[in-house]
Amino acid sequence: MKRLLVALALVLSACSAGGQDGPTTVTFWDNNGGPGRTPIYQELIKRFEAANPDIKIEYVGIPSSSVQQKYDTAIAGGSTPDVGGVTTSYLAHLVGQDALEPADDRIENGALKGKLLPGLLETVRQTAPDGKLYAVPASGNMDIIWYRSDRFEENKIPEPVTWDDLTKAAVQLTRPAENQYGFTIRGGAGSVFQLLSEAYSYSGVEKFYEGGKSTVADPRNAELVRKVAELYKKATPEADVNNSYTQMVAQFTGGTVAMMHHNLGSTADVMKALGPERVAAMPLPKGPSGKRTVVPNPTDGFAVFKGSKNRDASWKFVEFLTSAESNGYWNEKVGQIPANTDVRGAEWIQKNPAVKMALGVLEDPATVLVPAPVYLPEYSSITKTDTEPLYQKVLLGQMPAQEFLDQLAAKLTTAQQDWEKRK
Repeated sequence: MKRLLVALALVLSACSAGGQDGPTTVTFWDNNGGPGRTPIYQELIKRFEAANPDIKIEYVGIPSSSVQQKYDTAIAGGSTPDVGGVTTSYLAHLVGQDALEPADDRIENGALKGKLLPGLLETVRQTAPDGKLYAVPASGNMDIIWYRSDRFEENKIPEPVTWDDLTKAAVQLTRPAENQYGFTIRGGAGSVFQLLSEAYSYSGVEKFYEGGKSTVADPRNAELVRKVAELYKKATPEADVNNSYTQMVAQFTGGTVAMMHHNLGSTADVMKALGPERVAAMPLPKGPSGKRTVVPNPTDGFAVFKGSKNRDASWKFVEFLTSAESNGYWNEKVGQIPANTDVRGAEWIQKNPAVKMALGVLEDPATVLVPAPVYLPEYSSITKTDTEPLYQKVLLGQMPAQEFLDQLAAKLTTAQQDWEKRK
């Protein structure tokens, strides 16, 4: 029996030593897995493992529609990944569960110091209640106006600079008898976030909250909502009142409308359908103040979970993903804004006017970022379930723009005050 126990101990010891000598496994959850993004990560993982043979990456692709629920379940069960893709739309939710490692010291003392776009860093910091950096930004997005440059040239209309320019051009380019409209409004799912981006770009209001109260109901914001509502059916298709992203893009790429407000995420669809010789991108126009105020889109990045047993290897992988080479490769494939500033001069950016334009806006010191309070647990339900039907009433002339914004502002103020108390 004694010899048996000694032999067993030697076997266990050998197994233990073998486990330590083998590659360290880092589990990585992609927060938007699918045919568009998974192959990009597979290539980057292959490169990382070739350069780091002592680390193996276990990739798990999760659809964006279910990733937050997957994270919640993993946190509750103590089975989180080592590294996870996250966006600022639910970053605060994860931070509130004390699930993530701050990245501040790792960045300050590593290769990424001074290499990340300040605007994207700021949007990540503002998401956390303590101002720490709980994710390393990797990819940014920005609301833009796609427009038919060929039609503008044919009609000798210059690229709009102000909202008044845009509304005037929308009317000029509308020919209902030919099924041609100057603009398309997103009146269905996802409409309010776009509308708020438009309102703040027009008003020049620089903060989403002032003195603890939402600034959404500022009369200057209401003025923009009225301007957009006045375009409905006058310079837009009647179907716009119910249109979500899919229908809106279909109208633009199909040639029915001359201008569409979306973001860089529709680059592939737009370019495939129309090509760079017929379409161009511009930032959301300015209002009477002349200021450039931008409501940032959620920032995509990577976080290391506190439950990771391989934190050094995990941070090494995150640092690799956000290095200039990897970050440039990723963002070139998806057509978005690279977080690593060393990518700024890459040839592909010079050949992508939309990304180049967006980078110029975000890097301009005169640009004011006005982050929406996506950290509020109620933000999504307030802006979607509660408010999208009301915006449709505004478009249909059944509710004044100011009343619409007053109701939205009241709910956002209450949600912010409740969040402050909990914090």
